[in-house]
Amino acid sequence: MGEYKEKEGNQDIQRKDHIYFLAAVFCFWFAIYIYAPVFGVYLQEVGFSFSAIGIILGAYGITQILLRFPLGILSDFLHNIRRQLFVGGFVVALISSLMLVYFESFFMVLIARLLAGVTASMWVMATVLYSHYFSADRASNAMGIMQFVTVATQFFSMAVSGWLVHVFNWDFPFWIGAAASILGAFFAWNIKEAETDSLTAPKNAIVHVKETIKMPNLKMLTFLSLMAHAVLFITIFGFSPIYAASLGVEEQSFIWLTCAFFIPHAAASLSLVFYRLDPRLNKSVLTACFIVTAIFLFAVPFSHALASLSIVHFFIGLALGFIFPVLLSEVVLISPPAFKMSAMGFFQSFYALGIFLGPLVAGVVAEQWSLDAVFTITGTLCIGAAVLVFLLWRRGINF
Repeated sequence: MGEYKEKEGNQDIQRKDHIYFLAAVFCFWFAIYIYAPVFGVYLQEVGFSFSAIGIILGAYGITQILLRFPLGILSDFLHNIRRQLFVGGFVVALISSLMLVYFESFFMVLIARLLAGVTASMWVMATVLYSHYFSADRASNAMGIMQFVTVATQFFSMAVSGWLVHVFNWDFPFWIGAAASILGAFFAWNIKEAETDSLTAPKNAIVHVKETIKMPNLKMLTFLSLMAHAVLFITIFGFSPIYAASLGVEEQSFIWLTCAFFIPHAAASLSLVFYRLDPRLNKSVLTACFIVTAIFLFAVPFSHALASLSIVHFFIGLALGFIFPVLLSEVVLISPPAFKMSAMGFFQSFYALGIFLGPLVAGVVAEQWSLDAVFTITGTLCIGAAVLVFLLWRRGINF
């Protein structure tokens, strides 16, 4: 990653600053994903219905919808509290983890997941703070690194969670999440902020919000990310482990499903760190990836063993691994300096609708019809997203 000096006269960003920042990112996601793959199964063990599970899983997205855009606007105006808000996210993650340790009622578990969503909302701070470590023409590299660390952390945490539950108990991953929150707060407090031009700060909040919302490219990118996040939180972070459990797969064996999804997912993100994708190819890549995702979602109901289910999730993870960094880098590239935080806040806030609505609707579908129907309907939505991107591509319309 080397050194980067944003403008003459600013402090250099050294390798150790990258290490501190990425360590904070590791702890950030580790704290709220260490229990993610077994959480749906845990909720079944507690005695919740599919509908209740869908509501709890979707609650993680509600606070993100409410907070990410306002936080983006707030950060544009109050540059000096970006790091403090990022640190605050770890404090909230600590409270969320401890609530999951000590409470099993629907209301308290729901509150804990809402608080986890508050933590995830602070991701808008991390993405733009880290983008300032790089020059503007290396936006895709910065987002590729962030996406890779995010996916690698999620993969590691999810890979060990089933084993931790098997060896210890259901509460142990929650305790690990609490410990990661404390460690992450230390790293986040010690990260260095790259100085930016204060002249780019917005002058009028109402005008600033209106200008952000009017960015046409941003709306389409956000909608596509909403669809992709709905898929992510319906599948590996939601009902895929539940489907695996219905096949008789035990918690300690979830690692194979997790590996099958996250290794290609991480590899796809990492490839974009070293290979700069021509922006002219973005629409074709997105179209192909949504089609691949749909095909293998349709194949889930025909998977009757852990091996076949893992193969299907290999391709779903691979396709999503390209979709996320491509969309994220596009947002960074289309945003003027004064709108970077608010545009990222808008993007992350409204794609969180997918995090909320995806599991919520999936829970209702599973309750009323079946688990098979969850994946079939999700695949149909991906076909719709692919068609939309294809039509824009053929007509030469920008995002």
